[in-house]
This record gives sequence, C-alpha cells and structure tokens, in this order.
Amino acid sequence: MAKSQWSFQTATDLSAALAAKKVSAVELARDAIARIERHDAKINAICVRDFERGLQAAKEADAALARGENKALLGIPLTVKESYNIAGLPTTWGIPQQKNYVPGEDALSVSRVKDAGGVILGKTNVPLGLGDWQSYNEIYGTTNNPWDLGRTPGGSSGGSAAALAVGYGPLSLGSDIGGSLRVPAFHCGVYAHKPTYALVPSRGHTPPPFPPLPLDRDLAVIGPMARCAADLSLLLDVMAGPDPLEAGKAYRLELPAPRHAVLKDFRVILIDTDPVMPTDSVVRGGIDRLAADLGKAGVKIEQHSDLLPDFAASTGLYMRMLMSFLGASMPPEIYAGACVAAQAIPAGDTSLGAERLRGIAMSHRDWVIADGARARLRAQWRELFRQYDAVICPIMPTPAYKHDHSQDQETRRIHIDGMPHVYPDQLAWPGIATLPGLPSTAIPTGLSPDGLPVGVQIVGPWLEDRTPIKLAELIEREFGGFKPPPMFDD
Repeated sequence: MAKSQWSFQTATDLSAALAAKKVSAVELARDAIARIERHDAKINAICVRDFERGLQAAKEADAALARGENKALLGIPLTVKESYNIAGLPTTWGIPQQKNYVPGEDALSVSRVKDAGGVILGKTNVPLGLGDWQSYNEIYGTTNNPWDLGRTPGGSSGGSAAALAVGYGPLSLGSDIGGSLRVPAFHCGVYAHKPTYALVPSRGHTPPPFPPLPLDRDLAVIGPMARCAADLSLLLDVMAGPDPLEAGKAYRLELPAPRHAVLKDFRVILIDTDPVMPTDSVVRGGIDRLAADLGKAGVKIEQHSDLLPDFAASTGLYMRMLMSFLGASMPPEIYAGACVAAQAIPAGDTSLGAERLRGIAMSHRDWVIADGARARLRAQWRELFRQYDAVICPIMPTPAYKHDHSQDQETRRIHIDGMPHVYPDQLAWPGIATLPGLPSTAIPTGLSPDGLPVGVQIVGPWLEDRTPIKLAELIEREFGGFKPPPMFDD
C-alpha cells in the first residue's frame, strides 16, 4: 500500500481538508494506522497501540464535522508520549516494575487534546525513567532513527519524533528537562517547542505509580511536536492554560503576539559552538549556512554580544540544579554513593561531571543559593531580549549517533570531529534555555553529508513563545523544513 496524499501533510492542512470534506477523519486515522502497521516493525516508535478507540474517536469527529462543529484538532490523528497518563493504557516510563500500571484518568493535556477533537492512536516509546537521549527500555525495546536504523532517534521523546518523521500523524505530545523535546526533533528532522516554564500544566505527566496531582517539577516542561512550525502553535494553544486545580499559580493563556511578522525585522544572536561543549563541523556548517541565508534575507545577525550570559557558569549551575532535582528520585544506595563521591571532588574541579555529582549531593541551603543565581541569570536574559528577539544556537553537538546502551552514561563517549567527549556533557546546549525557563523552538535546517538531519533551537524571551515559533515559521517558509526520510517516503 503506497502512501496517501495525506500521510505527510500538516495538521493545519488536514484541518482545512476535513472542513472542505475532501477527506474524513476515519480515512486519516486509517491511513496513519496503516503506516504504523507497515513500518513500525523497523522503527518501534509506537509502544502502545490504541487503534480501536482511535477509530471510534475519528467516527465521532466525522459526526461533529457533519454538524458543523469547529474545534482546533477535530479529526486530526496524533500520538502521545508514553509518559502521559491515558486512561486504560499503561504508563510505565519504561520502568519494568511499573509495566502493569494503568491510570484511571487522562493527563490534563490529554483531556484537552480529546476535548479539542484530537484522535489519539497510541503512545510513543521512551527511555528508562525518561533519562536518556536514546529511547529504549526492557518493556518495549529500542526505537530506531528513521534516517538510519542503527542510530538513536533521540530521547526522551524519541518515539514521538520518529512517529512524526514516518507519518504516523502530524502531531505528538512530548516533554523536556534535558532537551527531551528538542533533541529528538533535531535527530529526526522534525519540529518541537519547549514552552516557557509552567506555561503548560503537567498534571498527569507523572512517574508511576504516583497520583496525578499538581506538582512543581523544577525545570521540567511538557510541549508540542510537529512536522511544521505553525502546527506547534496549534497544539500549544490546546495544551496551555491554567490548571483548574491551581489557577492562582498558572500563567495567562493569552501570550503576547510575536514581536515581528517578517524575517528582516528580527534581531538575532547566532552561536555555532562554545569551548564548554564544542560542536562538530557538520553542525557548525549547518548553522553557518543558516546565518548566511538569514543575512541575505535581511535579518540583523550578531555572533557575539556582551549581553550573553557566561555559558560556562550557567552550564555548571544547570548541571547542579538538574541533578539536585533528579537525585531526589534516585534509589537510596545510589544517592548515598553519589554523595560520598561528591565529597571527594577537589574544590578546583569545575568539570561538568563534577558539577553533576555536586548537584546530587546539594543541600537545601545550597539549592536556595543556586536558585538566587538562577534569578540573576533570568535578569541577564531579560536585558538581552531588550536588544535582541532571539538566540539561535545548537541543540546537540553532533547529528544522531549509533545506539549505545552501555549502562553508565558517564562512561559513554560521543566523538566531535574525532575527539571523545563525555556523553552527559551534551546537556550543555539544551540547558541554555532550560535553566532560565525560556521558550525554545527546535527546527530542522537540512541534512549532513551522511544524510542525517541537522537543525537549531531558537530561544526566545520569557512568556513570548510566539516569537521563536514565528521566526521558525518564517525560516521554514523561506528556506524549507521537514523532509520525509527516504526509507519511509512511501
């Protein structure tokens, strides 16, 4: 069965086709299901199928369309990261002990997607505890990159990115604390948006078996993934808005309009590498080509600014605060061992690995001091965004690498222009937006000489999510965007 004309269309285009009665929601659902059944033995992106309920939702969407109803996602097939609760389906986070955990209610974002008419076809694969840029676990196995099956699709939203790239629906829901939306988008050649911190309430995106209560999860966000930039706005608007259980704490839904509507009006800082985490020649080359294109389009570009926060200092702070958060859920014996190791670190050791260990052992007093440093960092970013509209920078230092499932990530190595680097040090580039809680849009910009996707992230001002998404739209319109991977363009 060949691909249909709908397989790789955007959600925006599909909505228009549905409204014009050129296609039905059931046809779209069946097309996506057929692609899953045809291709997913090779990719393993969809770890939990929900076809029967998905087809029923599609039939209900067709009935609603016939009545003249108009909802944001009405009849659109999509997928959801396994870590979101969906009533009646397992939520495991890849943890073997939780393989039989089945929540009784949907995550808040899932409820909103359903209320908007979205047709959920299944859940997408993740790494153990969402803690890797590779997506594999003992319950569901390994997800492969659609551009090269021997390589990672990224993580932890790797299943979602792979599903989008192969045509299993135009939208997916993901999450991000260490690049888990942006990294898989980068490795699979699709789009993702890390929202401003706390813009999208995360109730129901909860490690099992914990109840889905409103909870502040420092640094962590949930957000949209898509095959085009405009669809990010479509899904973000459905997901965002106050949680009714804590409305007094949530940010307003009406985000400011984008700062500009045409490319030449944007003022951008563009970064292609840094000694803290160098990028390889392929990534630098892609960014430099984008810089040349933007310059020709009239974008005001600078590659240096005294207003940029010190990358080394902010990266070290991010490592400590991230690992302080993640360390709280470590098994007692692992936490205790890390604390002992942290005490033995020389005071002069400022390597990122040392900062991660210090973070695990951080006292509450030290965390409060670190949080004060983060407040000062946010003030620096606010000052920068008085003069600039966005910062364009790397997401990861290399294109997708080969699967490496060795247990200790600190002993893994990636190779940047032939030189080995510590695997978790890659956190540096996602952290540039995560630590201050800024919005960041991941976009594809082309392919490496080896035929692997490359791209960038566009970091925008606090609560001005529409600005980086708009810039992403304009770049896509001017220079192109998603392309289907050749192995699955059928």
